[in-house]
Amino acid sequence: MEITKLSPDDEAGCIDAVGIKNAVLAQDCPEMVPSTPRGFANMLRYGWDLEPGHAFLARDADGTAVGVLNVDVNLYDNTNQVWIDVDVHPDHHGRGIGSALVERAEAFTRELGRDTIGYGCLDLPADDEFARAHGFEQKAIEVNRRQDLSTLDWDVVQRMYDEAVAASTGYELTMLTGALPGDLLEPMVELTGSINDAPKDDLDLEDDVFSPERLRAYEEAQAKSDHTIYRVIAREKATGALAGHTVIAVERERPHLGEQHDTAVARAHRGHRLGALVKSAMLLWLREAEPQLARVDTWNAESNNHMIGINEKLNYQIVTRTLAYQKTI
Repeated sequence: MEITKLSPDDEAGCIDAVGIKNAVLAQDCPEMVPSTPRGFANMLRYGWDLEPGHAFLARDADGTAVGVLNVDVNLYDNTNQVWIDVDVHPDHHGRGIGSALVERAEAFTRELGRDTIGYGCLDLPADDEFARAHGFEQKAIEVNRRQDLSTLDWDVVQRMYDEAVAASTGYELTMLTGALPGDLLEPMVELTGSINDAPKDDLDLEDDVFSPERLRAYEEAQAKSDHTIYRVIAREKATGALAGHTVIAVERERPHLGEQHDTAVARAHRGHRLGALVKSAMLLWLREAEPQLARVDTWNAESNNHMIGINEKLNYQIVTRTLAYQKTI
């Protein structure tokens, strides 16, 4: 078996990697959104915010792709860490391929001068056993929920919006597509940082560090990955201060799919139902702007009760639970 680093320009290699990942999902959680070769390559080129991902492909002696390792490397914060995913094709379990990929991840982490590896997997007994056998300690539980817009009760959305408007008369909404205008860039840095108040559970993580450059990098990476960014921002009328926001990205390759990227309310402005306001306003907007949009996926820590409560009122249903682990090498 040979493990080689995968280039985003290796079209055949990206197809093989996605084939492995989707075969695993088909067996373990077919409800999850499958990868596409184009989307996989874009993550290796651009990442979330110009933090390109890394991938390693394991092949048998005859060239058959049997396993794939993904490594995300933070550049803005938590620079002692990497996060990995390990997938082995179901037809090739029990041959030590997963263990070899973890060893490659450890070697790559050391090459980068880092000492902590995070690992995520589905909440399945075999996956948990694999993680613990390789020295990982469970630190958090995350839940993937999905909103099916075809079964969404729009009367509920409208009622949530109307009630939130009544509770937030000191605020107004701004709706934006794509890049932020220059005058909002600095204020959005502070507001985006409010996401650090979301639960981290027992994960050893520093707060995310945001800057104008990082926000621009996020916009550029999403645009180059063919995602359209929609933002709804709540602003305090009296001061002009940005108080809360939500962001959804819609794929252009699969425009029926959207992903919730961020929702946060600044501490000084909590208690005015701004989270419900921006999320319900976003849905009403997207119903007109993206009529083909059918599903929106979101991820939350299982302990994030406040946001989960809003999501469940908006018809988000659980797709799967995932476990997050860490270890020091």
